[in-house]
Amino acid sequence: MMLYTSTEMAVRTIGTRPRFDLAQAAVGGTATTMIAILDYGAGNLRSVLKGLQATGAMCRVTSDPADVARARALVIPGVAAAADTMSGLRARGLVEPALEALRDGKPFLGICMGLQALMTFSEEGDGEACMDVLHGSVLKLPHSVKVPHMGWNQVVQRRSGAWLLDGIPDGANFYFVHSFYAQPQDEATILADTDYGVRMPSVVVRDHIAATQFHPEKSGRWGLRLLENFARFAGER
Repeated sequence: MMLYTSTEMAVRTIGTRPRFDLAQAAVGGTATTMIAILDYGAGNLRSVLKGLQATGAMCRVTSDPADVARARALVIPGVAAAADTMSGLRARGLVEPALEALRDGKPFLGICMGLQALMTFSEEGDGEACMDVLHGSVLKLPHSVKVPHMGWNQVVQRRSGAWLLDGIPDGANFYFVHSFYAQPQDEATILADTDYGVRMPSVVVRDHIAATQFHPEKSGRWGLRLLENFARFAGER
């Protein structure tokens, strides 16, 4: 008997027919990947790829800076330490192309460590400078709770109507795996919170930049809806 994760089961219920057309663009006669999933040496890439493919999105996993430049949208996923994440991105020459893409207004989705990488600084380990896209810090979860935070938890929306959470009910459960959390300085960027010993940001959005502390690719129905919202947003820009 073959076993599936909750996301894989949800993928199977969607079927193989894309919900909307995300045909490849062409630039100078060269096909352009719709969504580039950045491979900096962390795990969990396959689940993210499968989740996005279930939405009908054209996407690929890549560590090639040229793919980042050609892509219409970017995803930084991962379960990794801050130092490993940043050193992996730097070693592959991915930091500057990613920053350039964000400056150009390309849609971006950060997942778990992909959210933390957007901050200015992480206190994990000996401390690590991050990408400083959203000014803020990465802080350790309090000692009063079991760390890592691993499992399902509610995501409480601060405001409604944001494109990333379209069709997702307030208080929906998503799957978390982390020991640190991102705290942006600008409270206006925090779209939703989750309570785990501290009220922490679990969804952050600023214009075309979105990120989650939880793993949508592991979060079944609502996680796939979030990925679909991102893929649609990427296709419309």
